[in-house]
This record gives sequence, structure tokens and C-alpha cells, in this order.
Amino acid sequence: MNRKFLNRICLTLMAAVMGSTYLYAQNIHSLTADQAIELTKKNNIAIKNALTNLAIQEQTNKEVTALALPNVKGTAGTTDYFNIPVTLVPGEFFQQPPGTYYPVAFQQKYIASGGFNLTQTLFDGSVFVGLKARQSALDFYKKAIDLTVEDLSVQVYKTYYQLVVSNTQIQLEDSNIFRAAKLLHDTKVMNENGFVEKLDVDKAEVQLTNFQIQKQNTATSITNGFTFLKFLLGVPATDSIILTSQFSEADLKGGVPMDIEYSYKNRFDYQSLEIQKQLNDFDIKRYQAAYYPTLKLNGAYQKNAANNTYDLFSKSGTWFTTSYVGLSLDVPIFEGFAKNARLKKARLNSTLTSDEMENLKLNIGQQVAVAKNNFINAIQTMDAQKINMDRAESVYRQVKKKFESGLATNTDLSSSQSDLITAQSSYVNALYNAVLSKVDFLKAIGKI
Repeated sequence: MNRKFLNRICLTLMAAVMGSTYLYAQNIHSLTADQAIELTKKNNIAIKNALTNLAIQEQTNKEVTALALPNVKGTAGTTDYFNIPVTLVPGEFFQQPPGTYYPVAFQQKYIASGGFNLTQTLFDGSVFVGLKARQSALDFYKKAIDLTVEDLSVQVYKTYYQLVVSNTQIQLEDSNIFRAAKLLHDTKVMNENGFVEKLDVDKAEVQLTNFQIQKQNTATSITNGFTFLKFLLGVPATDSIILTSQFSEADLKGGVPMDIEYSYKNRFDYQSLEIQKQLNDFDIKRYQAAYYPTLKLNGAYQKNAANNTYDLFSKSGTWFTTSYVGLSLDVPIFEGFAKNARLKKARLNSTLTSDEMENLKLNIGQQVAVAKNNFINAIQTMDAQKINMDRAESVYRQVKKKFESGLATNTDLSSSQSDLITAQSSYVNALYNAVLSKVDFLKAIGKI
């Protein structure tokens, strides 16, 4: 039975054991690392919110488009005057003394009207700039989705492979428990035959108990890790997860050439700032356009009726038609320097974004360099700790043989056992660090 097959069986059993905590698990998810990412894209609330924000921007774009389309309104109304308005007419029209006024009612008691009004923007610089900015606004929210997916992918990859690596830790702890149990058995036999003291038996029992507690703590950490992974995947905590991706040191080292070229444009955060700069420039153009006149076409078609009896809607009612078409030109002259302040603020925001882009370039360069150094060091450390662990295990086996032959003391055996445990712990930590370092390096060069 090869090691990869054994690892997979252990992972499956480990997930099943932990899943047994939840007697009513709803679903079992058997996932590779890439399938875990796809499930995250489908279920995670952060990604759903990013998609919703994109949908909101699409509706905002439709509002902007509507500003350039005709605006047609239908109107209708009727009025009953309890007191008909009057107009004062100079008395001379009615042979009255000069300086006097005579009240005259020109209005009918009942009035009705209905029609349509049309407004069409022919030229408005702010509207036209808004139309041009629609795609950039959509791109900005699409890039926000990419950033959200990237951040979650980093978390999923790290959590997933840490759980895969934890299988190695469980195997090492099982080996320690097996050795400690055998040592306890052998020590008891030697004690019964008078070769060692009861104290040596007690020490062996303490070691075995410590190993069992350590494994229990590791199992709890793994259970918590699976719970966090379920949260990232957006599945209920009662579901069960089986990790099917294989893990090997060779895979960890491969696939990432250290001389790989990177580009700022491969980073979603830099792409997002580029789009933000485009939007800043559109803001500047929009506020500049506020100094330009606006030209609108307007027109109306109406029917009006008036009478002193309410028979407006009968066959005897008389309706009169009114229609017109016209142009209106608005020329901005002075608004208390508000337009100037908005324009200057837009230019300052554009400067801020440009500065952020330059700073991000420096930051990306620093991140790539540090991530590369950390990854190289993590791989070297992992290799060294693997060799050191093998040596510690070899030393332990030799000391144990001497102990069984009476050529080594219990203190010598305990010391070699402690060295082995330290070496194992260091190796597992080196594996964890190598996994995290590889993910961080891939993120730094924009390859997640």
C-alpha cells in the first residue's frame, strides 16, 4: 500500500470520525482544493455581496442611461372653482372714472385638461461623461469580485492544505503512541523480571498519557480547522468534508520557478487602482462639463376644456388643443465657487489614487521579494527538518535497543524520545510554513 493511498484513507477516516460528532450531518462534500474554491465562489456570503454590488451598479448605469433618453409624462386633471378667480380691469374700459378698477371673472367654474409633455436632453456634458464612465464603473465592481475571490482563495488554500498536512502530524503522533505503548509493555516485563525499577514503569506511563493527550489536542485543532473551512465554503457546520487532494513535498516544491517574472498588472489590487484612476479622470471631466451650457428639447400636446356646467366629458363638451415644441438653453454663470471646489477635489482624489498606485508598486516589489525569500527558506527548512527527524528517530531506535539490553539508562531513553518529539514538531511546523509560504508567494506574484 503506497503512502499516498494510505494518506487518503487516513484523511477519509479522520473526516468521518470528526463528522460523527454531528449525528445528523446534512451533506458529505468530497472535495479537491480546486473544488473547494469553486464551492466557495458559489456559497460564500462575501462573494454573493460582491456580486450583488455589481448588480446594483448595473441598475445605476441604467439610471445614467435614462438621463440621455426622452422623458415623456402624461398629465390629466380637473378643477371645480368654488370661488372663481377675478382679474381687476381698469374702470375706463367700462366707462368708470380713471383710477378705478372693475373685477372681471375670465375663468369658467369647471376646467379639465389632459396631455403629454416631452423633454429630451440634446447636450449635457455631465450626462455624456456619465455614459462613458458606465463600463469603468462595472469593471471596478467586477474587480472587487476578483479581489474577494482571491482573498478567500488564499484562506481556503491555506486552511485546506494545513488540514492535509495535519494528517502527517496525526501519523507521527500515532507512531509516538505506538512506541510509547510498546515501551510501557516492555518496561513492565523488565520490571517484573527485576531489570528496571517501578519508577521506570511510571515514567513510561506518563509518556504514553502525554502522547495521547497531545493527539487529542491535535484532533480538536483539526476539528476546529474543518469548522472554519466549512465557514469559508459557505456550508453548514453539520455537513461533513472529505479532503481528496494529495500532498507531497515534491508537489510543494514544484510548479513555482524561483526566477518567474511578475507584473504589477497581474495583481487584482493594482488593476482595481487602475480602474479607480479611470473613474477619477471621469469625475474631473464631469465637473469640467458643469461649466458648459445644457441644451434641452421640450414639447407638449394638451387638450383643455372649460365650462360653467360640469358637462366637460359629455358630447356637448368642447375641448381645445394646445401643442408646442421648443428649446431651452441653460448657461451656468455663478454658483458660489461650488463647481470649482468640486473640480479641485476630483483632481486631488485623482492625485491620491496615482500616489497609491506608485506606493502599491513598491509594496508589491517588497511582497514578492519577501515571499520568495520566505518560500525558499521554508523549503530548505522543511528538507533540513525532515533529515533531522529521521536522524532523531534513528537515534531513538538505537538508544531503545541499548536500554533493552541494559546498556542505556531510562534517562538516556527519555532524552532521545524528547529529541525525537522536538524534531517531529519542528518538521510538522516546517511543513505548515512551507504550505503558507507557497500560497503567499503565489498571491504576491498574482498567480492565485
